[in-house]
Amino acid sequence: MLKKLTEEKLAEVLRAGISEFAEHGFYHASMSVIAGRAGISVGVLYKYYADKEEFFLACLKTCMRDLDQALMDVAEPKDCLMVYADRLIRGLQKYAREQRDCIRLYNRLAAGGVPGGEKLVEKIEGLTARLYTGFIETAKRDGTVRRDIDARLFAFFFDNLLMMMQFSYTCDYYRERFRIYCGKDMPDQDEYVRKELLKFFGSAFTIGQSETAFESGTEEGNL
Repeated sequence: MLKKLTEEKLAEVLRAGISEFAEHGFYHASMSVIAGRAGISVGVLYKYYADKEEFFLACLKTCMRDLDQALMDVAEPKDCLMVYADRLIRGLQKYAREQRDCIRLYNRLAAGGVPGGEKLVEKIEGLTARLYTGFIETAKRDGTVRRDIDARLFAFFFDNLLMMMQFSYTCDYYRERFRIYCGKDMPDQDEYVRKELLKFFGSAFTIGQSETAFESGTEEGNL
């Protein structure tokens, strides 16, 4: 008779799967290696999950749940946009440190070629799109950011920078790129990165249209 795994052991199995899929991708990940890392047999693993794809989706859902919690932990509707951005950067830096494999797995997922990947990416991106667009729309109504911006586009730009920051902490290619641009020690300087990113966001959200080079007389053909 199969001994039922505890919730703690099942969580350990999922973490082993997340790590293996993050390292090798869906097709090259080994269910035997995952079972071994978790200290169970492959047979037991398949008693809980019908096949590799079902287990992979369970690993992704675990990462999505953790990301959702990280975003909700820093979301305070009464915060102004820049205070929210500060809280968000801190939260995502912490998430990148603690859930490195989840971000690496998402990087693989976003690259395509994974069963059910497109729908999952749409679901994940939809969460952040609604969250960030809502905060920017509220800031526009409150007059705390410039009113001439397209909230959806700015949410897209905002998310791109935050996503790239997370990849730069966790994924080998982006981490090396981070070092080339900013120096080998920069990935370890969270506070400095946070402050500089906030300056970037502050300029983007508050510099008025009349203050930009294009609007103050620079013709498109001369750029």
